[in-house]
Amino acid sequence: MAVRHSRIVDRVLTRLKLKQLRLLVAVGKHNNIQNAARELNVSQPAATKMIKDLELDFEVQLFERTNRGVIPTPYGEALIRHGKLIFAQVSNAAQELDDLNEGSSGRIVIGTLLAASPQLLPLAIEKLLHTRPSVSIKVVEGTNEVLMPALKSGEIDLVVGRLPAQRHRSDLEQLQLFDEKILLVARHGHPICASPKLSFDDLKPWGWILPPIETTLRRQLDQFFVRQGQYAPAVAIESVSYLTNRAVLQAGDFIGLMPAHVAAQDIASGLLQEIPWSLPIDDGPVGVSFRSADQLSPAATVFLQALQDVAASM
Repeated sequence: MAVRHSRIVDRVLTRLKLKQLRLLVAVGKHNNIQNAARELNVSQPAATKMIKDLELDFEVQLFERTNRGVIPTPYGEALIRHGKLIFAQVSNAAQELDDLNEGSSGRIVIGTLLAASPQLLPLAIEKLLHTRPSVSIKVVEGTNEVLMPALKSGEIDLVVGRLPAQRHRSDLEQLQLFDEKILLVARHGHPICASPKLSFDDLKPWGWILPPIETTLRRQLDQFFVRQGQYAPAVAIESVSYLTNRAVLQAGDFIGLMPAHVAAQDIASGLLQEIPWSLPIDDGPVGVSFRSADQLSPAATVFLQALQDVAASM
């Protein structure tokens, strides 16, 4: 096995061209060699030969011909994923050199989930800018289903927020920063907040603002709903937008779930009110995910330390 691996690595390092990887990614996108060849401005026979050369070099079949076109095999999917990462790293390197040329001290793309948005992330960015005032920062908001593939492909440097329970962990490092309690909240003066003792039956008539179905928190909540006689909210809105959720809660009689740090400021100011009912859901780990420490840029490394410093003081 080691001999085969060494043979393939030696051959690929000598023969592999970026144009072959570009074609590989294009075929995966189009599921069609002719369309991929047109995108790269090469002939179809030349494109077919490049794919065959890749298969010979890696000693695997990369695509299967079907009535839906050419479909990547598991080997093809793996190599396409690594090809995308290589191109993302080249793009990141070019961007970092351009930033340095223009006087910037690097660039970071940060993915964020709701749990990190109000306190952890802004404070960590402030701390980073104190030491690197010229760094370029881009923040992308979403769920793990959107952010983690972008992290793995190199489009995002780090993802900050509630750590996924099982999925998305392969090929990534995760650093837990703290545990986050989930609160049930409503607008200040919501009728349900008038009762000092509530049961789940008291919550059933109201509409809910829920996290998306693909999230760990939503799966935990759905499991609880099933145990409560297959309960389904009368009205349910799925949203990870804090601004949207807050506006909907203030405008009507919805109830919603929020991480304690997210809701803290609005509860203190009187915009929202905690509903006196404890969710039967354990505290969730909030942290940061990244590909590996040795793949982080100097600016991203400083930001990772800033996240740890801020979390330690919260």
